[in-house]
Amino acid sequence: MSVGGLSAIERFIYSHHFISGVRRAAGVILVFGLALALTQTPAKALIATLGALCLALIDQPGPLGHRIREMLGGLVLGCLAVSITGMAHQYALWLVIVVVAQTFLFSMFAVFGRRGSIIGLSCLLLAVVTMHADLSHDQVLNYTATTAIGAVVYILFSILTSKPLQVREQEQSLSVALLATADYVAARAEMYDTETNIDEHYRRLIATQSSMTEQHQSARDMILRSMDQARLARSPRRMMIWNVFIDMVSMLDQIVGTHTDYTLLQRTLKQADTLIFMRDALLKMSLELQRIALAITREKRVMRRNSVKAELRALEYDIEVMKRQGFATEHPEAYSLCVQILRRLRNTNRCIERMLQQTSMPKEAAALHAAQLGASLSEFLSRQSFSPKLLSSNLRLDSPPCRFSLRVSLAVATGLTIGLAIPQIGPHAYWIVLTIIIIMKPAFSLTKERNNQRLVGTLLGCALAFLLLSVSTDVRVLLAVLVVALIASFSFLLLNYLVATIFNTLAVLILLHFLLPNTFDVVGERAVDTIIGSLVALAFSFVLPWWEARSLPSLAEAANRANQNYLKAGLAQLQARADTQTPASVNAWPLARRNALVAFSNFAEGFYRMMGEPPSRQEHVAEYNNLLIQNHVLATEIATAVEQLGLMERPPEAALVFLQEMSDALQEKDWDKASQTDSMAFGAYAGADWIYPMKQLQRAVQTIVRESLLLNGMPVRSHAA
Repeated sequence: MSVGGLSAIERFIYSHHFISGVRRAAGVILVFGLALALTQTPAKALIATLGALCLALIDQPGPLGHRIREMLGGLVLGCLAVSITGMAHQYALWLVIVVVAQTFLFSMFAVFGRRGSIIGLSCLLLAVVTMHADLSHDQVLNYTATTAIGAVVYILFSILTSKPLQVREQEQSLSVALLATADYVAARAEMYDTETNIDEHYRRLIATQSSMTEQHQSARDMILRSMDQARLARSPRRMMIWNVFIDMVSMLDQIVGTHTDYTLLQRTLKQADTLIFMRDALLKMSLELQRIALAITREKRVMRRNSVKAELRALEYDIEVMKRQGFATEHPEAYSLCVQILRRLRNTNRCIERMLQQTSMPKEAAALHAAQLGASLSEFLSRQSFSPKLLSSNLRLDSPPCRFSLRVSLAVATGLTIGLAIPQIGPHAYWIVLTIIIIMKPAFSLTKERNNQRLVGTLLGCALAFLLLSVSTDVRVLLAVLVVALIASFSFLLLNYLVATIFNTLAVLILLHFLLPNTFDVVGERAVDTIIGSLVALAFSFVLPWWEARSLPSLAEAANRANQNYLKAGLAQLQARADTQTPASVNAWPLARRNALVAFSNFAEGFYRMMGEPPSRQEHVAEYNNLLIQNHVLATEIATAVEQLGLMERPPEAALVFLQEMSDALQEKDWDKASQTDSMAFGAYAGADWIYPMKQLQRAVQTIVRESLLLNGMPVRSHAA
């Protein structure tokens, strides 16, 4: 991180990950304490705690209404899983069948996305931990009821503690989005460094943008679901959140939504200080965004510390010198780009200035873009469907979730078989199964990464538990460590799985210490079981695999289609300006931009997952890399061209025709249309700011069409699609 930025500890402590981790850990500890006090039976207390623990996994940061529905669904399904597994415990064959069948079913929840996968995993965890309980049929009902009570108490605790903190959670979600934006701005700043390897750093820039897009969508879901004009008027905090959010999105239009030809700048300005001024301005802006993010979570006003006035004035002077020395004539495209960058930096700086002012929550503040508040904002929210049709429609061998579910089921069956075949392992074979279901993920690269993290984290957690119990068995000390371990486990679950695994293992072993007399044996067993489960998971990751190369064609096409819709939305906006009789949709342009960013992020993540797979399973790496880069360039050049043309009272008809033909070329995969140059006489508009982005836009369209045709085994010719 740049000097003067927030430390990693500050960013973590003030994030919604940490606050959510504290809340969830408090809920689990409350259930454990209440159960222990009421029953005076450690075993029952542990059962209730496991019910709360699995509900806490589902209770991820997000809108409260969604969390409640997901937890209630997890409660019902989890209790069914516990009762079915408990009833089958007396019969080894039936137990294997029941556990494997549940593994397949709950693994199929991957069709519902990330949150669906978490619900499925939580229910499966409850089923697996029930395996170790030697229950008679009469005891199953009591065991299930105890689990349900623990889960219900946790849900009530979550609701009671979340309702008063709704605005606080919105602030924290916005803060995380601002920090992700600051990281992107800093990554973009480094592109102006002449010592930077542009190709290598561009990959980091794309990865940073994908992370930022995810955090922005999370903030959008948290904020927009509970915003209306009445609430804004009553609450200065909500007003601050809304206005900062609007300025953050506006800033993205200036930075993320624009492309810069860094190679051209470095080639033409390598010996000048101009690039240094651009870089330093962005780095200072990144630092200010971090300070604003911290101020929002602390609800404290922040004053400007890193002013960019000097950089902007120096950049303005350099551009004036360029003009006087004939640089604008010799290198018109580079000169035009410098002018555009100066304009963007000014606009971005204004957004940051307004954000700084909003941290003081001024009484006279008015809602920015208040007309957008209303039902129409629902178009920007994430959609989560739990329709059973998604499950049934994916019950086929060419479905990635189905192959994943079969793969995990076979691995679990193997783990159970090992437990049955080796008597010494049998009593705690459930830990092998637990390791398998936690490690295995739909993507091979994610499974490999998770495998390493789980193995190392568990072994380190076992070592810490061994050292702790060797030093002290004082209940007060162990409870204090348990609290810290649970908070860290929940807080790091989405940030750093290795750290989360270390503390999760430590917490579980401390809980087991209260239940079992000889915890040292348990520590060794957990280490051995984890190694066995890790090896089984790794071996079965090659069974019925779904290599990312099979998904990339659809992800690439989705990114292409989203960019085409983005271009169409921008064209419609410009046409509405040219024809005052045609009204423009308020949300069409920003919604298309959001969809383009999301589709691009999905494509980028899929591509990088493929790059983590064995080289023999990687296909068309160069082509997909080109498509990835050019889709990024196209989206930013669309934004730049539309912005420049939108500043004109009436955009030139020739420019609108050209954009329409580029849109048609993308849709039809028509190389001739993508390559045409006679529809718009560029010479007639020499020196116009929008000429260069239009040329860059066309080059991106040409590359996308060419690579798409080649990937489909089609010749580069007219109407090939």
